[in-house]
Amino acid sequence: MCLSAQVSLGAAAILIPAGAVAGAAAWRQDRRYVMIATLPFLFGLQQLVEGMVWIEGRAGNLHHVAQYSLLYMFFTWIAWPIWVPLSAYFLESGGRRNLILLFVIAGAMLGGLQFIPYFVHDGWLTTTYLRWAVRYQDVNLLDGLVSRVVTYAIYVTVVIVPFLLVRDWRIKIFGLLVAGVLVVTYVFFSYAYISVFCFGGAVISAYLLAMIWHRRHISSR
Repeated sequence: MCLSAQVSLGAAAILIPAGAVAGAAAWRQDRRYVMIATLPFLFGLQQLVEGMVWIEGRAGNLHHVAQYSLLYMFFTWIAWPIWVPLSAYFLESGGRRNLILLFVIAGAMLGGLQFIPYFVHDGWLTTTYLRWAVRYQDVNLLDGLVSRVVTYAIYVTVVIVPFLLVRDWRIKIFGLLVAGVLVVTYVFFSYAYISVFCFGGAVISAYLLAMIWHRRHISSR
């Protein structure tokens, strides 16, 4: 998260238990919503990891910084492009569900191509610190084939379009919120877009928590 270790850890302290409660509530009410309900939990884990990136960086433990940075990028390249469309997949049926499955497959392929090479090539992932942000700079396997704009366009499509395909209007709104965060990140925070985008994701998790709480309130009547 682009602020400090304290803010990242504070966000994690809120999102992890809240996401766990939301996931449990969805499990009891409608299990189709379990994966999307636990997104705040995953965002909380990612913020916990970035808090450790801050702490280890201040301590000068470069080896631990590298390890936590890899874990952070695991969420970026593996968790989100797979978990997000998969969470939409379970909310749909019929032809739309089959279409969303294509996004799950595309997300898995893209994530694997981007993340696995970090373990093979030293220096393909570097972490630097700005005053209020962590900057993760990397070399992408696809850089030799297409521009970063194309890679990120595929990524954005994978994490937004599945939500817009879901019939539930509340899920569509969440997809639009994600799109809004991406636009703001690209326009104003391109120097640390990975960190800032995940911060925005943590913030809009509040919408998911409110949605699950509202469903729980209605079902208990």
